[in-house]
Amino acid sequence: MKIYIITGEKSGDQHASQIVYELKKQFNDIEVRAWGGNALKSYNVKLDKHIKEINFMGFWNVIKNAFQILNNLKQCKQNILDFSPDLILLVDYPGFNLNIAEFASKNNFKTFYYISPKIWAWNSNRIKKIKKYIDKMFIIFPFEKKYYLDRGVDVDYFGNPVLEYISKNKFNKIESEKPIISLLPGSRKQEIKRVLPIMLEVTRLYPNYNFIISATSTLTIDYYQKYIKGYNVDILFDKQYDLLYSSKASIITSGTSTLEAALMNVPQIVCYKTSFFSYLIAKYLVKIKYISLVNILLEKNVVAELIQKNLTFFNIKENLDKILDEEIREKMFKNYDELQIILQREKSVSEEIASEILKFNYS
Repeated sequence: MKIYIITGEKSGDQHASQIVYELKKQFNDIEVRAWGGNALKSYNVKLDKHIKEINFMGFWNVIKNAFQILNNLKQCKQNILDFSPDLILLVDYPGFNLNIAEFASKNNFKTFYYISPKIWAWNSNRIKKIKKYIDKMFIIFPFEKKYYLDRGVDVDYFGNPVLEYISKNKFNKIESEKPIISLLPGSRKQEIKRVLPIMLEVTRLYPNYNFIISATSTLTIDYYQKYIKGYNVDILFDKQYDLLYSSKASIITSGTSTLEAALMNVPQIVCYKTSFFSYLIAKYLVKIKYISLVNILLEKNVVAELIQKNLTFFNIKENLDKILDEEIREKMFKNYDELQIILQREKSVSEEIASEILKFNYS
């Protein structure tokens, strides 16, 4: 069986790699190629393109890099034709992957999609493409099931891959003489340059804590050094789970990491800042009350969200003081327990999806 996987972000790469692991455990005769990252590569998946070459964030950056994105689409389509897979597995990365889904359908390739586009938050018209071009959709949040069914689309929910990964793995405690506060500025340059400098400002006020930045090896140490010069902080590459496991609190760029921190019982502050142009478009299009997955899933304000002009030194300090307070921490932990209950499933999501892929192969 030949499978082609396409993902454009680090989290998608991680989740896709777990499916490859389960596939190879259940079925020997399998060949996988991908657009992905180091996690897929670690399972001997041949990469036609690495995620560090294709990751663009925000409307303005997509517009600025439109020519490169079009070239990437052209290359990806040719890679698929050359490989001629039995199945294409698209993982998250909707702007790119829904375009590929249309191409795949028109060229008679079966297409499964893992981690639904957040059409319940914005760009709900994407459901037309999903209906037309996706053969099977795997969602990762339970509330998405009703959203799709109400619109006449059958989807499968087997659980959440973040919870599965945390439940299955053991993490290492980072040695530190002081309690650790982790800084998670994201994995893309566009995120880091806007968020990390503001995060760093507050570090000087907490000499009794060790601030550690979660860094990605898709960027160089020199890139981070230009931001941290003059600050007493450490950098840890590709050890985000170990870092969260060791953290007293965390200051996090909005995204999957907010859910990871919650499922590892780390009190957090959520940050988000983009270009003014991208923010105006997002404000017009986005139809949800919260941006962090924790607040969205619990349908209430559990973690502080500091967005755009509210992402300031003073607001970070005020909220950091709160989540270092034991009484407030206990309330947050109780809400995190609710989150665990919402997402808990008995079976492995990666194993279930691998089984669905193999069912298709045998049919």
